[in-house]
Amino acid sequence: MTERVVLAYSGGLDTSVAIGWIAEETGAEVIAVAVDVGQGGEDLDVIRKRALACGAVEAEVADAKDEFADEYCLPALKANALYMDRYPLVSALSRPTIVKHLVAAAQKHGASVVAHGCTGKGNDQVRFEAGISSLAPELKCIAPVRDYAMTRDKAIAFCEAKDLPIVTTKKSPYSIDQNVFGRAVETGFLEDIWNAPIEDVYEYTENPATPRDADEVVISFRKGVPVAIDGQPVTVLQAIQQLNERAGAQGIGRIDMVEDRLVGIKSREIYEAPGAIALITAHQELENVTVERELARYKRQVEQRWAELVYDGLWFSPLKRALDGFINEANEHVSGDIRMVMHGGRAVVNGRRSEESLYDFNLATYDTGDTFDQSLSKGFIEIFGMSSKMAAKRDLAK
Repeated sequence: MTERVVLAYSGGLDTSVAIGWIAEETGAEVIAVAVDVGQGGEDLDVIRKRALACGAVEAEVADAKDEFADEYCLPALKANALYMDRYPLVSALSRPTIVKHLVAAAQKHGASVVAHGCTGKGNDQVRFEAGISSLAPELKCIAPVRDYAMTRDKAIAFCEAKDLPIVTTKKSPYSIDQNVFGRAVETGFLEDIWNAPIEDVYEYTENPATPRDADEVVISFRKGVPVAIDGQPVTVLQAIQQLNERAGAQGIGRIDMVEDRLVGIKSREIYEAPGAIALITAHQELENVTVERELARYKRQVEQRWAELVYDGLWFSPLKRALDGFINEANEHVSGDIRMVMHGGRAVVNGRRSEESLYDFNLATYDTGDTFDQSLSKGFIEIFGMSSKMAAKRDLAK
């Protein structure tokens, strides 16, 4: 029986060439799987037909935009997930979504191998292969670019020799990955970390320095889930899409950072995530109003670890799964409305309301009617500072 390989297929040059390349190198039949996570571009049916024209024995396409938003972006929002306190895990979140469809296709078609188009220097090879091994340990993984040295010039030569239906003329100076949660740009002149990004790098956001009127928005949450924008009900996908447009028009969500890759190198990355940053900003502020102090303090530690696990490709790990339970519990009372002004590249919260609020006006006010018993503070301070006071006495006596 001929071996079958499931290939993560984008429709571009590298993965189109990989269909024939894998067949020649391994003698296997190739099944192409393309997953729409809101990256835009070509119609899924066009991509499916191209895969077949390039030699795939089967080609599957999946519209996974709602799945991606509900099952991957939403947990990240509940976790306020920002790797290195800045990056909202744009690419890292899409990989387990794609992995799930690759594994399902492999099991459906009796494939024993899954292939992807990652290089040997990036994080995505780990995300794909660690995810696949967690869901289906029996599957093997190959990466033609990494394992068979399938360089771009070799890919173009192969494409021309086989007369494949792929345009190979102009190559973008950047490496770009995008989905509905954001856009990642790297390589080219950006690899010199002294070079400032130019406006041509950006697509999801307008220049924040351009004069324009501010945009005020009210985002409503129920148990950490965005459910309405300006009073109009939305799905999670619609919330991201609408805020991509509105926050993007204000230049919100541009990130220029040197990040620590899992493989041990530092890499300069440009990100655009207007909807993600607007939603996380609103969600964080609603948590400030509704989450008890000790829980909030501990959750911030969990958020960092959760983001690291997802960045490192461990979406399906036991620890990530356990932390999800904690994060969902911590979001149980995160319901209410956040009013936010979006302008000049910033999303600034200026209003909060919630029936689950822990803010008590009568305790917080300094005016008449204050219900906080200030006479209790003196004794509290004495006891709270006792251990430091005793240590200071000892140290000063030396």
